Amino acid sequence: MEDHVYRTVLVAAWVAVFPIGAYYRIRSQSTREPLDRRQEGPFILATLRPAGLACFGAVIAYLVNPALMAWSALPLPMWLRVGGIVLWLMASALFVWTLRSLGPNLTDTVVTRRAHTLVTTGPYRWVRHPFYGSVYLMLVATALVAANWFILLNATLVFVLLAIRTAIEEQHLRVRFPERYRAYEAATGRFVPRFGGARHGAAADV
Repeated sequence: MEDHVYRTVLVAAWVAVFPIGAYYRIRSQSTREPLDRRQEGPFILATLRPAGLACFGAVIAYLVNPALMAWSALPLPMWLRVGGIVLWLMASALFVWTLRSLGPNLTDTVVTRRAHTLVTTGPYRWVRHPFYGSVYLMLVATALVAANWFILLNATLVFVLLAIRTAIEEQHLRVRFPERYRAYEAATGRFVPRFGGARHGAAADV
């Protein structure tokens, strides 16, 4: 396939998913509660969002004009780029499923809102952070379809920083839901399902 076909596919894919993410993001902010992002710690504050901006900036640049990202292009075979499209479809389905499961609990930091619930339904039945995993897989898929190492590198950096941040996030959740969260941790994997463990209850715990 020609490069403009890959770019057209990615534009259509992101245009389809972006409004869904924006809807759940706006909906989650309806309480207008202030969130203290300083609790993430100085390292995450100084690195995560700049890395995220670099990554999504590169994605947008490619979507607008692939020539802008030609300096970081990779000579990937067609089967791998087409595989990226399949991965994107799967990852975006997980992304939407995750948002539907999270509902108003969605935040962009480690702090929980006053009405926060411990969600253990949907993909959270098997993994504790499917939102981060789905976004990472969508970005990896984008990098494959775009055949671009800079997008892949920054996506991986963002994921590593998010993985570091989950330690802080989970500590907050242990304080908020002491016994329930520890039981949930024992039954689930952080990013990959933990097979053979005790199955956690299907209902969301308040």
